[in-house]
Amino acid sequence: MFKPTSPLFSGLLWKIPWRISRHQKARQRKRLRAVDRVVDTVSAALQRNGQSTKAIDRWYQEMPREEEMLSKDKYTIFDKKEKNYRKGIHKLPKWTRVSQRVNPPGF
Repeated sequence: MFKPTSPLFSGLLWKIPWRISRHQKARQRKRLRAVDRVVDTVSAALQRNGQSTKAIDRWYQEMPREEEMLSKDKYTIFDKKEKNYRKGIHKLPKWTRVSQRVNPPGF
């Protein structure tokens, strides 16, 4: 009566692996460095004109650069529902678009 297709037979067909791949890690590092370069370029352009903004100053105070970040913070995100309060950043929806540099201290 019913034809057992893959999603019906064994559940969800596209599964997210529990570990982020080395290629995804490399692309994540590249994205973080690209954001750092953009902020540096905007800051340098503003300084040449003798200007500055609160947003750029706040970015430098609060956000760590890619090389200053721990690998734990680069590739995982705080999640209060997880067992160890961390989950892989690749499990976050739209994780390539959102800046996830700052996590609660101690987790």
